[in-house]
Amino acid sequence: MKPTLSHHGRNLLDRRNFLAGTGTALSGMALASLLNTEDTLAASKPIRPVVDPSRPHAARPTHLPAAAKNVLVIFCSGAISHVDTFDYKPDLVKHHGKPMPGSEKLITFQGKQGNLTQPLYKFRPRGKSGKMISSLVENIGAHADDICFLHAVKGKSNTHGPGENFMSTGFTLDGFPSMGAWVTYALGSANANLPAFVAIPDPRGVPQSSVNNWGSGFVPAVFQGTPFNASKPIRNLARPANISKKADDATRDFLKSLNDEHLKRFPGDTELAARIASYELAAKMQLSIPEVSDISTEPKHIMRMYGADDSQNKVKAGFARNCILARRLVEKGVRFVQLFNGAYAMGEGVGNWDGHKALKKQYDIHGPILDQPVGALLTDLKSRGLLEDTLVVFCSEFGRMPTFQAGASGRDHNPYGFTCWLMGAGVKAPFTYGSTDPWGYRAAHNITTVHDFHATILHILGLNHEQLSFYHNGFERRLTDVHGHVVNDILA
Repeated sequence: MKPTLSHHGRNLLDRRNFLAGTGTALSGMALASLLNTEDTLAASKPIRPVVDPSRPHAARPTHLPAAAKNVLVIFCSGAISHVDTFDYKPDLVKHHGKPMPGSEKLITFQGKQGNLTQPLYKFRPRGKSGKMISSLVENIGAHADDICFLHAVKGKSNTHGPGENFMSTGFTLDGFPSMGAWVTYALGSANANLPAFVAIPDPRGVPQSSVNNWGSGFVPAVFQGTPFNASKPIRNLARPANISKKADDATRDFLKSLNDEHLKRFPGDTELAARIASYELAAKMQLSIPEVSDISTEPKHIMRMYGADDSQNKVKAGFARNCILARRLVEKGVRFVQLFNGAYAMGEGVGNWDGHKALKKQYDIHGPILDQPVGALLTDLKSRGLLEDTLVVFCSEFGRMPTFQAGASGRDHNPYGFTCWLMGAGVKAPFTYGSTDPWGYRAAHNITTVHDFHATILHILGLNHEQLSFYHNGFERRLTDVHGHVVNDILA
Protein backbone atom coordinates (compact mmCIF):
# COMPACT_ATOMS: atom_id res chain seq x y z
CA MET A 1 0.00 0.00 0.00
CA LYS A 2 1.42 3.33 -1.07
CA PRO A 3 1.95 5.88 1.76
CA THR A 4 -0.39 8.87 1.51
CA LEU A 5 0.89 12.45 1.66
CA SER A 6 -0.45 14.86 4.22
CA HIS A 7 -2.22 18.02 3.15
CA HIS A 8 0.92 20.02 4.07
CA GLY A 9 3.07 17.59 2.07
CA ARG A 10 0.88 17.97 -1.02
CA ASN A 11 1.20 21.76 -0.70
CA LEU A 12 4.98 21.47 -0.75
CA LEU A 13 4.79 19.63 -4.07
CA ASP A 14 2.95 22.62 -5.45
CA ARG A 15 5.63 24.91 -6.93
CA ARG A 16 3.81 28.18 -6.11
CA ASN A 17 3.08 27.21 -2.48
CA PHE A 18 6.63 25.93 -2.01
CA LEU A 19 8.17 29.24 -3.14
CA ALA A 20 5.72 31.30 -1.07
CA GLY A 21 6.37 29.25 2.07
CA THR A 22 10.11 29.41 1.57
CA GLY A 23 10.01 33.19 1.12
CA THR A 24 7.93 33.69 4.26
CA ALA A 25 10.24 31.45 6.29
CA LEU A 26 13.37 33.25 5.12
CA SER A 27 11.80 36.65 5.82
CA GLY A 28 10.82 35.53 9.31
CA MET A 29 14.36 34.32 9.98
CA ALA A 30 15.81 37.62 8.81
CA LEU A 31 13.37 39.62 10.97
CA ALA A 32 14.16 37.50 14.02
CA SER A 33 17.85 38.09 13.44
CA LEU A 34 17.33 41.86 13.22
CA LEU A 35 15.20 41.96 16.34
CA ASN A 36 17.78 40.06 18.35
CA THR A 37 20.85 42.09 17.50
CA GLU A 38 22.79 43.35 20.48
CA ASP A 39 22.44 46.94 19.32
CA THR A 40 18.65 46.72 19.20
CA LEU A 41 18.45 45.11 22.60
CA ALA A 42 20.86 47.63 24.10
CA ALA A 43 18.86 50.55 22.72
CA SER A 44 15.60 49.30 24.23
CA LYS A 45 16.91 47.84 27.49
CA PRO A 46 15.37 49.59 30.50
CA ILE A 47 17.61 51.49 32.86
CA ARG A 48 16.41 51.03 36.41
CA PRO A 49 18.35 52.81 39.14
CA VAL A 50 19.83 50.69 41.89
CA VAL A 51 18.09 51.96 45.03
CA ASP A 52 19.52 51.08 48.44
CA PRO A 53 16.43 50.67 50.67
CA SER A 54 18.37 51.98 53.65
CA ARG A 55 19.34 55.12 51.67
CA PRO A 56 16.57 55.55 49.06
CA HIS A 57 17.37 59.23 48.46
CA ALA A 58 21.13 58.79 48.03
CA ALA A 59 22.41 60.54 44.91
CA ARG A 60 22.57 58.26 41.86
CA PRO A 61 24.42 58.62 38.53
CA THR A 62 22.81 60.05 35.40
CA HIS A 63 22.49 58.17 32.11
CA LEU A 64 24.33 60.88 30.19
CA PRO A 65 26.02 64.20 30.97
CA ALA A 66 23.56 66.48 32.76
CA ALA A 67 23.20 70.23 32.26
CA ALA A 68 21.02 70.70 35.36
CA LYS A 69 21.01 69.15 38.82
CA ASN A 70 17.76 70.55 40.20
CA VAL A 71 14.32 71.42 38.85
CA LEU A 72 11.94 74.16 40.00
CA VAL A 73 8.46 73.90 38.48
CA ILE A 74 6.10 76.90 38.65
CA PHE A 75 2.63 75.50 37.94
CA CYS A 76 -0.25 77.93 37.29
CA SER A 77 -3.39 75.99 38.22
CA GLY A 78 -6.55 76.82 36.31
CA ALA A 79 -4.97 77.29 32.88
CA ILE A 80 -3.42 80.74 32.55
CA SER A 81 -4.24 82.44 29.25
CA HIS A 82 -1.26 82.38 26.88
CA VAL A 83 -2.80 84.99 24.55
CA ASP A 84 -2.99 87.47 27.45
CA THR A 85 0.56 86.86 28.73
CA PHE A 86 3.33 85.48 26.50
CA ASP A 87 1.91 84.65 23.04
CA TYR A 88 1.51 87.92 21.14
CA LYS A 89 -0.86 87.72 18.15
CA PRO A 90 -1.15 90.91 16.05
CA ASP A 91 -3.93 89.28 14.00
CA LEU A 92 -5.94 88.83 17.17
CA VAL A 93 -5.84 92.60 17.62
CA LYS A 94 -6.49 93.25 13.92
CA HIS A 95 -9.55 90.97 13.80
CA HIS A 96 -10.90 91.78 17.25
CA GLY A 97 -14.67 91.32 17.40
CA LYS A 98 -14.84 89.15 14.28
CA PRO A 99 -15.67 85.43 14.12
CA MET A 100 -12.67 83.12 14.12
CA PRO A 101 -12.46 81.45 10.68
CA GLY A 102 -13.85 77.92 10.84
CA SER A 103 -15.48 78.40 14.24
CA GLU A 104 -19.09 78.50 13.06
CA LYS A 105 -19.92 75.15 14.68
CA LEU A 106 -17.12 75.10 17.23
CA ILE A 107 -18.15 73.82 20.68
CA THR A 108 -15.48 73.86 23.38
CA PHE A 109 -15.50 72.78 27.03
CA GLN A 110 -18.32 75.03 28.26
CA GLY A 111 -20.19 75.60 25.01
CA LYS A 112 -20.39 77.87 21.99
CA GLN A 113 -17.77 80.47 21.17
CA GLY A 114 -18.23 84.15 20.49
CA ASN A 115 -15.90 86.36 18.49
CA LEU A 116 -12.13 86.80 18.54
CA THR A 117 -11.06 88.96 21.47
CA GLN A 118 -7.80 90.88 21.55
CA PRO A 119 -5.43 90.57 24.54
CA LEU A 120 -6.89 92.18 27.62
CA TYR A 121 -3.45 93.48 28.60
CA LYS A 122 -1.07 95.55 26.52
CA PHE A 123 1.95 93.81 25.00
CA ARG A 124 5.30 95.58 24.58
CA PRO A 125 8.84 94.49 23.57
CA ARG A 126 11.05 93.41 26.45
CA GLY A 127 14.81 93.12 26.84
CA LYS A 128 17.41 93.26 24.10
CA SER A 129 15.56 90.50 22.28
CA GLY A 130 12.42 92.64 21.97
CA LYS A 131 10.21 89.74 23.01
CA MET A 132 6.58 90.85 23.18
CA ILE A 133 5.16 90.20 26.66
CA SER A 134 2.04 91.61 28.30
CA SER A 135 1.76 94.01 31.22
CA LEU A 136 -0.03 91.30 33.25
CA VAL A 137 3.38 89.69 33.84
CA GLU A 138 5.50 92.85 33.87
CA ASN A 139 8.12 91.58 36.36
CA ILE A 140 8.44 88.16 34.76
CA GLY A 141 8.78 89.91 31.39
CA ALA A 142 11.91 91.67 32.68
CA HIS A 143 13.64 88.27 32.33
CA ALA A 144 12.70 87.85 28.65
CA ASP A 145 16.34 87.58 27.57
CA ASP A 146 16.91 84.64 29.95
CA ILE A 147 13.84 82.63 28.92
CA CYS A 148 13.28 79.91 26.33
CA PHE A 149 9.62 80.13 25.22
CA LEU A 150 7.78 77.14 23.79
CA HIS A 151 4.71 78.58 22.08
CA ALA A 152 3.28 75.43 20.49
CA VAL A 153 2.75 73.10 23.43
CA LYS A 154 -0.10 70.66 22.86
CA GLY A 155 -2.06 68.86 25.58
CA LYS A 156 -4.48 65.96 25.61
CA SER A 157 -7.43 67.01 27.78
CA ASN A 158 -9.60 70.12 28.12
CA THR A 159 -10.66 69.24 31.68
CA HIS A 160 -8.68 70.59 34.63
CA GLY A 161 -8.15 67.40 36.63
CA PRO A 162 -7.02 65.20 33.73
CA GLY A 163 -5.12 68.19 32.29
CA GLU A 164 -3.16 68.64 35.52
CA ASN A 165 -2.56 64.90 35.65
CA PHE A 166 -1.23 64.98 32.09
CA MET A 167 1.14 67.88 32.70
CA SER A 168 2.40 66.43 35.99
CA THR A 169 2.45 62.69 35.20
CA GLY A 170 2.22 62.20 31.43
CA PHE A 171 -1.18 60.47 31.77
CA THR A 172 -4.70 61.85 32.10
CA LEU A 173 -5.77 59.06 34.48
CA ASP A 174 -5.04 58.90 38.19
CA GLY A 175 -2.46 56.53 39.64
CA PHE A 176 0.67 57.39 37.67
CA PRO A 177 3.95 58.72 39.12
CA SER A 178 4.52 62.46 38.93
CA MET A 179 7.50 63.93 37.11
CA GLY A 180 9.13 64.74 40.45
CA ALA A 181 8.71 61.14 41.59
CA TRP A 182 10.35 59.88 38.39
CA VAL A 183 13.27 62.29 38.81
CA THR A 184 13.91 61.43 42.46
CA TYR A 185 13.50 57.70 41.71
CA ALA A 186 16.20 58.06 39.06
CA LEU A 187 18.58 60.50 40.72
CA GLY A 188 17.95 60.66 44.46
CA SER A 189 19.10 63.90 46.11
CA ALA A 190 22.26 65.70 47.17
CA ASN A 191 20.77 66.62 50.57
CA ALA A 192 20.30 63.77 53.07
CA ASN A 193 18.48 65.94 55.62
CA LEU A 194 15.62 67.20 53.46
CA PRO A 195 13.06 65.47 51.21
CA ALA A 196 14.29 64.92 47.66
CA PHE A 197 10.98 66.22 46.27
CA VAL A 198 8.94 69.05 47.81
CA ALA A 199 5.54 70.31 46.61
CA ILE A 200 4.58 73.82 47.73
CA PRO A 201 0.80 74.35 47.53
CA ASP A 202 -0.63 77.84 47.00
CA PRO A 203 -1.58 79.63 50.26
CA ARG A 204 -5.21 79.44 49.08
CA GLY A 205 -5.18 75.62 48.88
CA VAL A 206 -4.25 72.76 46.56
CA PRO A 207 -4.74 72.35 42.78
CA GLN A 208 -7.73 70.40 41.46
CA SER A 209 -5.87 67.09 41.10
CA SER A 210 -4.28 67.69 44.48
CA VAL A 211 -1.79 64.95 45.45
CA ASN A 212 -1.77 63.45 41.94
CA ASN A 213 0.52 66.32 40.96
CA TRP A 214 3.22 65.13 43.38
CA GLY A 215 2.22 61.51 43.97
CA SER A 216 4.41 58.46 43.45
CA GLY A 217 1.81 56.30 41.68
CA PHE A 218 3.19 52.79 41.41
CA VAL A 219 6.85 53.61 42.12
CA PRO A 220 7.85 53.23 45.80
CA ALA A 221 6.04 55.70 48.06
CA VAL A 222 9.35 57.07 49.31
CA PHE A 223 9.61 59.03 46.04
CA GLN A 224 6.36 61.00 46.40
CA GLY A 225 6.58 64.72 47.04
CA THR A 226 6.43 66.11 50.56
CA PRO A 227 3.79 68.89 50.58
CA PHE A 228 4.24 71.95 52.78
CA ASN A 229 4.47 75.70 52.34
CA ALA A 230 5.64 78.76 54.23
CA SER A 231 2.37 79.13 56.14
CA LYS A 232 1.59 75.44 56.71
CA PRO A 233 4.70 73.51 57.74
CA ILE A 234 4.84 69.74 57.99
CA ARG A 235 2.46 68.55 60.72
CA ASN A 236 3.56 66.73 63.87
CA LEU A 237 7.20 67.55 63.27
CA ALA A 238 8.00 69.40 66.50
CA ARG A 239 8.97 67.57 69.69
CA PRO A 240 6.15 67.56 72.29
CA ALA A 241 6.69 70.18 74.98
CA ASN A 242 6.66 67.61 77.79
CA ILE A 243 9.61 65.68 76.30
CA SER A 244 13.08 67.15 76.79
CA LYS A 245 15.66 67.23 74.01
CA LYS A 246 17.92 64.96 76.07
CA ALA A 247 15.18 62.35 76.46
CA ASP A 248 14.25 62.63 72.78
CA ASP A 249 17.87 62.10 71.67
CA ALA A 250 18.31 59.17 74.05
CA THR A 251 15.12 57.52 72.76
CA ARG A 252 16.26 58.01 69.17
CA ASP A 253 19.68 56.45 69.90
CA PHE A 254 18.03 53.48 71.62
CA LEU A 255 15.63 53.00 68.71
CA LYS A 256 18.54 53.10 66.26
CA SER A 257 20.37 50.37 68.18
CA LEU A 258 17.24 48.18 68.07
CA ASN A 259 16.83 48.80 64.34
CA ASP A 260 20.49 47.99 63.65
CA GLU A 261 20.21 44.75 65.62
CA HIS A 262 17.03 43.80 63.74
CA LEU A 263 18.70 44.46 60.39
CA LYS A 264 21.56 42.15 61.34
CA ARG A 265 19.05 39.38 62.04
CA PHE A 266 17.11 40.01 58.80
CA PRO A 267 19.64 41.47 56.34
CA GLY A 268 17.44 40.90 53.28
CA ASP A 269 14.38 42.68 54.61
CA THR A 270 14.32 45.69 52.26
CA GLU A 271 10.90 46.88 53.47
CA LEU A 272 12.23 47.15 57.00
CA ALA A 273 15.29 49.07 55.76
CA ALA A 274 13.06 51.46 53.83
CA ARG A 275 10.80 52.01 56.86
CA ILE A 276 13.81 52.72 59.06
CA ALA A 277 15.19 55.16 56.45
CA SER A 278 11.89 57.06 56.34
CA TYR A 279 11.81 57.43 60.13
CA GLU A 280 15.42 58.54 60.20
CA LEU A 281 14.69 61.19 57.55
CA ALA A 282 11.71 62.34 59.62
CA ALA A 283 14.03 62.74 62.61
CA LYS A 284 16.49 64.77 60.54
CA MET A 285 13.63 66.91 59.25
CA GLN A 286 12.82 67.98 62.83
CA LEU A 287 15.91 70.14 62.55
CA SER A 288 16.20 70.83 58.81
CA ILE A 289 12.59 71.78 57.95
CA PRO A 290 12.17 74.50 60.63
CA GLU A 291 15.51 75.96 59.55
CA VAL A 292 14.80 76.04 55.81
CA SER A 293 11.18 77.22 56.22
CA ASP A 294 11.94 80.03 58.68
CA ILE A 295 11.42 82.93 56.29
CA SER A 296 11.82 85.46 59.14
CA THR A 297 15.59 85.13 58.83
CA GLU A 298 15.52 86.70 55.35
CA PRO A 299 16.77 90.31 55.06
CA LYS A 300 14.13 93.04 54.76
CA HIS A 301 15.20 93.96 51.24
CA ILE A 302 14.58 90.38 50.09
CA MET A 303 11.14 90.34 51.69
CA ARG A 304 10.38 93.65 49.99
CA MET A 305 11.70 92.47 46.61
CA TYR A 306 9.39 89.42 46.64
CA GLY A 307 6.42 91.33 48.06
CA ALA A 308 6.38 89.11 51.16
CA ASP A 309 5.84 92.23 53.31
CA ASP A 310 2.72 93.36 51.42
CA SER A 311 0.22 94.07 54.19
CA GLN A 312 -2.48 95.08 51.69
CA ASN A 313 -2.46 91.78 49.76
CA LYS A 314 -2.21 88.84 52.16
CA VAL A 315 -2.49 86.19 49.43
CA LYS A 316 0.32 87.79 47.44
CA ALA A 317 2.49 88.00 50.58
CA GLY A 318 1.77 84.33 51.29
CA PHE A 319 2.69 83.27 47.76
CA ALA A 320 5.81 85.45 47.94
CA ARG A 321 6.90 83.58 51.08
CA ASN A 322 6.34 80.33 49.20
CA CYS A 323 8.63 81.63 46.44
CA ILE A 324 11.33 82.42 49.01
CA LEU A 325 10.88 78.92 50.43
CA ALA A 326 11.32 77.47 46.93
CA ARG A 327 14.59 79.35 46.49
CA ARG A 328 15.85 78.17 49.91
CA LEU A 329 15.03 74.55 49.05
CA VAL A 330 16.85 74.78 45.73
CA GLU A 331 19.77 76.42 47.54
CA LYS A 332 19.89 73.44 49.93
CA GLY A 333 20.11 70.97 47.05
CA VAL A 334 16.55 69.62 47.02
CA ARG A 335 16.32 67.81 43.69
CA PHE A 336 12.76 68.69 42.63
CA VAL A 337 10.62 71.60 43.86
CA GLN A 338 7.06 72.12 42.58
CA LEU A 339 5.59 75.55 43.32
CA PHE A 340 1.84 76.03 42.75
CA ASN A 341 0.06 79.28 41.97
CA GLY A 342 -3.71 78.92 42.16
CA ALA A 343 -6.10 76.62 44.06
CA TYR A 344 -9.60 75.20 43.56
CA ALA A 345 -11.23 75.30 46.99
CA MET A 346 -12.58 78.80 46.32
CA GLY A 347 -14.42 77.95 43.08
CA GLU A 348 -14.05 78.61 39.37
CA GLY A 349 -11.71 81.50 38.68
CA VAL A 350 -11.88 82.85 42.22
CA GLY A 351 -8.56 81.53 43.49
CA ASN A 352 -7.12 80.26 40.19
CA TRP A 353 -6.60 81.12 36.51
CA ASP A 354 -9.86 79.58 35.25
CA GLY A 355 -11.25 82.78 33.69
CA HIS A 356 -14.52 81.74 32.03
CA LYS A 357 -16.96 84.47 32.97
CA ALA A 358 -15.02 87.67 33.76
CA LEU A 359 -11.39 87.11 32.86
CA LYS A 360 -10.16 90.71 33.16
CA LYS A 361 -11.69 91.18 36.61
CA GLN A 362 -10.23 87.89 37.85
CA TYR A 363 -6.79 88.30 36.26
CA ASP A 364 -6.46 91.78 37.75
CA ILE A 365 -6.44 89.91 41.08
CA HIS A 366 -4.33 86.90 40.10
CA GLY A 367 -1.70 88.77 38.09
CA PRO A 368 -0.13 90.72 41.00
CA ILE A 369 -0.15 87.59 43.19
CA LEU A 370 1.96 85.75 40.60
CA ASP A 371 4.05 88.43 38.93
CA GLN A 372 6.15 90.23 41.54
CA PRO A 373 7.00 87.13 43.61
CA VAL A 374 7.97 85.02 40.58
CA GLY A 375 9.88 87.91 38.98
CA ALA A 376 11.82 88.32 42.23
CA LEU A 377 12.40 84.56 42.47
CA LEU A 378 13.98 84.54 39.01
CA THR A 379 16.12 87.57 39.91
CA ASP A 380 17.20 85.93 43.17
CA LEU A 381 18.08 82.60 41.56
CA LYS A 382 20.17 84.36 38.92
CA SER A 383 22.00 86.70 41.32
CA ARG A 384 22.98 83.76 43.57
CA GLY A 385 24.27 81.71 40.62
CA LEU A 386 21.66 79.01 41.19
CA LEU A 387 20.52 79.00 37.56
CA GLU A 388 23.84 77.43 36.59
CA ASP A 389 22.57 74.11 38.00
CA THR A 390 18.81 74.67 38.14
CA LEU A 391 16.19 74.34 35.41
CA VAL A 392 13.10 76.51 35.97
CA VAL A 393 9.91 75.20 34.33
CA PHE A 394 6.81 77.40 33.91
CA CYS A 395 3.65 75.55 32.91
CA SER A 396 -0.12 75.22 33.21
CA GLU A 397 -2.51 72.35 32.42
CA PHE A 398 -3.50 74.01 29.10
CA GLY A 399 -4.19 77.43 27.60
CA ARG A 400 -7.31 79.42 26.81
CA MET A 401 -9.28 80.29 23.68
CA PRO A 402 -8.59 83.42 21.58
CA THR A 403 -12.35 83.97 21.57
CA PHE A 404 -14.71 84.93 24.36
CA GLN A 405 -17.33 82.38 25.28
CA ALA A 406 -20.76 83.18 23.88
CA GLY A 407 -22.54 85.45 26.33
CA ALA A 408 -19.55 85.83 28.65
CA SER A 409 -16.42 87.95 29.12
CA GLY A 410 -13.96 85.12 29.55
CA ARG A 411 -12.08 82.48 27.59
CA ASP A 412 -12.77 78.73 27.52
CA HIS A 413 -10.24 75.89 27.86
CA ASN A 414 -7.77 75.29 25.02
CA PRO A 415 -5.40 72.30 25.06
CA TYR A 416 -4.60 72.58 21.33
CA GLY A 417 -1.86 75.21 21.59
CA PHE A 418 -0.43 77.11 24.55
CA THR A 419 2.80 78.45 26.05
CA CYS A 420 5.24 76.99 28.55
CA TRP A 421 8.75 78.26 29.16
CA LEU A 422 12.11 77.14 30.52
CA MET A 423 14.91 79.11 32.11
CA GLY A 424 18.32 78.28 33.48
CA ALA A 425 20.64 75.33 33.01
CA GLY A 426 20.55 73.51 29.70
CA VAL A 427 18.39 75.77 27.51
CA LYS A 428 19.01 78.48 24.93
CA ALA A 429 18.03 82.00 25.89
CA PRO A 430 16.69 84.27 24.65
CA PHE A 431 14.94 81.79 22.40
CA THR A 432 11.48 81.20 20.95
CA TYR A 433 10.45 77.79 19.69
CA GLY A 434 7.23 76.94 17.89
CA SER A 435 4.15 79.00 17.18
CA THR A 436 0.40 78.79 17.22
CA ASP A 437 -1.85 79.83 14.32
CA PRO A 438 -2.51 83.57 13.77
CA TRP A 439 -5.18 83.57 16.50
CA GLY A 440 -3.34 81.52 19.14
CA TYR A 441 -5.82 78.64 18.89
CA ARG A 442 -3.85 75.65 17.58
CA ALA A 443 -0.16 74.73 17.70
CA ALA A 444 0.99 75.17 14.10
CA HIS A 445 4.78 75.10 13.81
CA ASN A 446 7.37 73.07 15.74
CA ILE A 447 4.71 71.48 17.91
CA THR A 448 5.82 70.30 21.37
CA THR A 449 3.65 67.65 22.96
CA VAL A 450 3.61 67.32 26.74
CA HIS A 451 5.53 64.05 26.26
CA ASP A 452 8.18 65.97 24.29
CA PHE A 453 8.26 68.54 27.09
CA HIS A 454 8.87 65.83 29.69
CA ALA A 455 11.46 64.06 27.53
CA THR A 456 13.40 67.31 27.19
CA ILE A 457 13.32 68.06 30.92
CA LEU A 458 14.62 64.55 31.70
CA HIS A 459 17.33 64.93 29.05
CA ILE A 460 18.54 68.18 30.61
CA LEU A 461 18.85 66.27 33.89
CA GLY A 462 20.93 63.60 32.16
CA LEU A 463 18.16 61.00 31.88
CA ASN A 464 17.11 58.98 28.84
CA HIS A 465 13.31 59.13 28.85
CA GLU A 466 13.01 55.99 26.67
CA GLN A 467 15.03 53.83 29.06
CA LEU A 468 14.08 55.21 32.48
CA SER A 469 11.30 52.81 33.40
CA PHE A 470 9.53 50.93 36.16
CA TYR A 471 8.02 47.48 35.66
CA HIS A 472 4.38 47.52 36.74
CA ASN A 473 1.56 45.07 36.03
CA GLY A 474 3.35 43.54 33.07
CA PHE A 475 4.36 46.86 31.48
CA GLU A 476 7.60 48.82 31.34
CA ARG A 477 6.12 52.17 32.35
CA ARG A 478 7.70 55.52 31.46
CA LEU A 479 6.94 59.15 32.22
CA THR A 480 6.55 59.65 28.46
CA ASP A 481 4.50 56.44 27.93
CA VAL A 482 5.53 55.22 24.43
CA HIS A 483 5.84 58.76 23.06
CA GLY A 484 8.06 61.81 23.32
CA HIS A 485 11.11 63.25 21.59
CA VAL A 486 13.78 65.49 23.03
CA VAL A 487 13.43 69.02 21.59
CA ASN A 488 17.09 69.35 20.67
CA ASP A 489 16.64 72.75 19.04
CA ILE A 490 16.19 74.45 22.44
CA LEU A 491 19.18 72.84 24.15
CA ALA A 492 22.14 75.07 24.96
